[in-house]
Amino acid sequence: MNDKALLFINGDAPKSLPNSENYGLIACTDGAFHYLKKMGFPLDQMDFISGDFDSHSGSDEDMYGEKFILTLDQEKTDFHKALEIIQERGFSKVDVLGGSGGEQDHFLGNLTVAYAFKDVMNIKFYDEFSEYYFIPKYVTLRGVKNRMISLYPFPSATNITTKGLNWPLSSESLNITSRIGTRNFAVENEISVEYESGDLLLFVGIKEIEYPAIY
Repeated sequence: MNDKALLFINGDAPKSLPNSENYGLIACTDGAFHYLKKMGFPLDQMDFISGDFDSHSGSDEDMYGEKFILTLDQEKTDFHKALEIIQERGFSKVDVLGGSGGEQDHFLGNLTVAYAFKDVMNIKFYDEFSEYYFIPKYVTLRGVKNRMISLYPFPSATNITTKGLNWPLSSESLNITSRIGTRNFAVENEISVEYESGDLLLFVGIKEIEYPAIY
């Protein structure tokens, strides 16, 4: 059984769709359902669609009603509730599309939800610019030369050492209120990031860059 799930949520619609055969479960929130329908995604491949469904038509219910899971808890976001369902179904790896774009408080809320699940699920976000996720205390990446690499403390991380970046860190700390590590880039094909405590979001650019815009 493929142990990875694919989840679409209600940010900006992805520019392209991944190969559904790479996933053991495919799901979306009801907001994402609308853009997937417009994109022609085969919605019969969905294992479930979660939300309050207040904007769905009768035809949606006729065609996909058995896949709808009503989630009315206003104390949790649709993303949070979808992750709970995925976890209940035994999946601990989740690729998320539609997590960025739109209203920025929504984007920050999605990061906060991912933070809440980081110790029990491996959640990776993908958009047209980058992939990003919370990393363990040591990580090695290959095939990233000339790609933008950003380290974002959430809210802080200590004793960080990196290898293979244009501006390396050597036992240094980052904090959201004073110093962050965004807009760096890989000068080696393989890079590593190691840190002692706290939490770090790692952003890896999708495309190679010739002249990094560092700011």
